[in-house]
Amino acid sequence: MKKITLKKIAQVFNVSVSTVSKAINDSHEISDDLKGKIQQYAKENKYRPNKLALNLRQKKTKTIGVVVPNILNYFFTQVFSGIEKVANEKGYNLLSCISDESYDKEVKTLEFLGGNTVDGIIISMAEETQFKNKMDHFQNLVDERIPLVMFDRVSNEVACDKVVVDDYEAGYKTTNYFLSTGCSTVAVVTAIDHSSVGRLRVEGYKKALDEANIPYDDKLVVRLDKKDDLELRISFLLNYKKVDAIMALDEMTAVEVLRIVKNKGYKVPEDISIIGFTNGKLSRYVTPALTSVSQHGTYIGEAAANILIERMEDNSNRDFSTLTIKTSLVMRDSTKKRLDQ
Repeated sequence: MKKITLKKIAQVFNVSVSTVSKAINDSHEISDDLKGKIQQYAKENKYRPNKLALNLRQKKTKTIGVVVPNILNYFFTQVFSGIEKVANEKGYNLLSCISDESYDKEVKTLEFLGGNTVDGIIISMAEETQFKNKMDHFQNLVDERIPLVMFDRVSNEVACDKVVVDDYEAGYKTTNYFLSTGCSTVAVVTAIDHSSVGRLRVEGYKKALDEANIPYDDKLVVRLDKKDDLELRISFLLNYKKVDAIMALDEMTAVEVLRIVKNKGYKVPEDISIIGFTNGKLSRYVTPALTSVSQHGTYIGEAAANILIERMEDNSNRDFSTLTIKTSLVMRDSTKKRLDQ
């Protein structure tokens, strides 16, 4: 059966294509009698609008660009899931891109997305971008009035809506939990030291130590880059001082730290307690299961998508806002219980 078009319907009713379009879209400009007849005919003949042509006429793509720095990080997978849920509910498609923590790749990606490819963009900045502190490619989007929502890794220099995790409080609360279980020498292992979230977690860690009158020791903060041998760095850490707690700032690192510590003959949590960030599947299925900081990634994705779509659809000039999400500690077997429990 040949696909029916607006032009064909217009010929049947001897009206213009514009009249048919208005009738199908329930415009008040068309009489109820004619509108009803056209809508009934379209339904009986299974008329389906050409969304691409409609979007081109309206200069809308009904597509949202999503840029994440690392898809292997379960947190970003959770965020994407939340974005997708809201986008599907509201009739938007997603175009997903990965910056791979690269400034240059992020710049090229935003140049592509900014060329009328999408109606709006949700992004978490690449670690290299935050380290270089170069924001011109974001300013270009702002200047072109392309709606933008930053999440997790954000910059105060960019005028847009933001959804962030309270990473400072997360580092503070996690360190305090270790101390409340009787741990006295808490180390940090971070593979995200150049990102804002990594730095904020370490600042929270420092605050908790200061309040407990424990001197901060920079040698207890293991800062990793891609070339580092984690096993060697952990060996140096454990030889340096008798560590009884380790806070790993991402899930993959936490799982690896657990493996290395166990292989070296330490019992977890009897000798060393371990807490990781991002409450993903890996944390649940290792032995012992890892106590984790949940960043509520799915909710962050839903919030970012709702904020962006509202901004795109109402075209308002309201002030930009920052939504801060609190973390929670998911207790499992890699930590001891609080002394007061």
